[in-house]
Amino acid sequence: MTLTFIGHGYVGLVTAAVFADLGNTVWVIGHTKEKIENLKKGIMPIFEPGLEELVKRNVDSKRLLFTLEYNPAIPQSEIVFIAVGTPQTKTGDADLSAVFQVAQKIGENLSDYTVIATKSTVPVGTYKKIKQIIDEVKKDEAEFDITSIPEFLREGSAISDTLDPDRIVIGTDSDRARKILVELHKPIQSSFVLTNLATAELIKYASNSFLATKISFANAIAKLAELSGADGLAVLSGMGMDKRIGKQFLSPGAGYGGSCFPKDVRALISIAKDYDYSFSLLEEVERINDRARRDIVQKARKILFDVRGKTIAILGLAFKPNTDDMRDAPSIDIIELLQKDGAKIRAYDPQALKNAKRILKDVTFCRDPYEAAKSASLAIIVTEWDEFKEMNLKKLKELMKQPIIIDGRNIYDPKKLRSLGFSYLGVGR
Repeated sequence: MTLTFIGHGYVGLVTAAVFADLGNTVWVIGHTKEKIENLKKGIMPIFEPGLEELVKRNVDSKRLLFTLEYNPAIPQSEIVFIAVGTPQTKTGDADLSAVFQVAQKIGENLSDYTVIATKSTVPVGTYKKIKQIIDEVKKDEAEFDITSIPEFLREGSAISDTLDPDRIVIGTDSDRARKILVELHKPIQSSFVLTNLATAELIKYASNSFLATKISFANAIAKLAELSGADGLAVLSGMGMDKRIGKQFLSPGAGYGGSCFPKDVRALISIAKDYDYSFSLLEEVERINDRARRDIVQKARKILFDVRGKTIAILGLAFKPNTDDMRDAPSIDIIELLQKDGAKIRAYDPQALKNAKRILKDVTFCRDPYEAAKSASLAIIVTEWDEFKEMNLKKLKELMKQPIIIDGRNIYDPKKLRSLGFSYLGVGR
């Protein structure tokens, strides 16, 4: 098939590259000339394992095409995917301005019959407004159907998640559009969830909010374990062995972040308010997540007595490993709170330094974890990169002013760290 993706972030670029690799001709429309020109040269705007090679292969084979123009991409395409960002507003609502701008441009360039598929995460009922916008500007002879195909990829494993998803959700009221989308996805072996538009739009928010709830529940149990003398990790491991619960997302730590969980939790709270429902459970999920970050800082205050004037090494800045994404990263809150207390921050991340420099002020960014730890009174593990799991801990200890580690992701064995002479604090331990 011939496809168009509007948007070249994690969702648009990864999914476009995968469908091109499956033999389709795929246009990717962007709005920034520099990024489009870089993509043509194989320069990625994001870090994602395996993405650069996948994009280059399909650009070279002329199956993956990057452009700033809607014509000829839209008229040639059987399916057009909307994959632009929907960042949160100050009130927690999803900002749909980019989605609606794109919808108008799609409508102006439609010819014949086209399936319009929304991959952007949008509130329930957004499809009605998209349809209205397109109807108002399209040519009389142009036909289209609106569909919703939410994505469930995880940064750091986005390619494998796209090729081997748990399910493929297709929301539409059109049999014609459904058949075309099922045909497109046939090379991807997965179960189909075929439903209406409103259900598909809500599935994405419900899924992410539930996973965020599991993370916050794990952090609440970890906090209770610390206060009561229980082993929080053993409690959560015992829970996770129950097949009804499962082990995934039951790891306590510095809290969740990224482009999806924080935004989608807040948006679902806001959506519920639109229907006069108070989603108090998710409001508490947010509060627990905020406390998880603050608890890391509280541990630093407790173990150092006073952080003022002391150097603290922050190891890991991205919200999770295998990405350079700093959106809503726990490291931001942790660093800013420590700075308010007067601490000096030295930081290192294998991939996120470029993005971090745009966000964090008065931070010394380092080339490796050892440089960050030099003369530090404390090192805090914020992101569970494999590089940190494999560090030379003896070397780290020698470089530090005080051998103290706060393990915000529980990547180390406390007994081993203490046997090496470190003072060690984990989460829930």
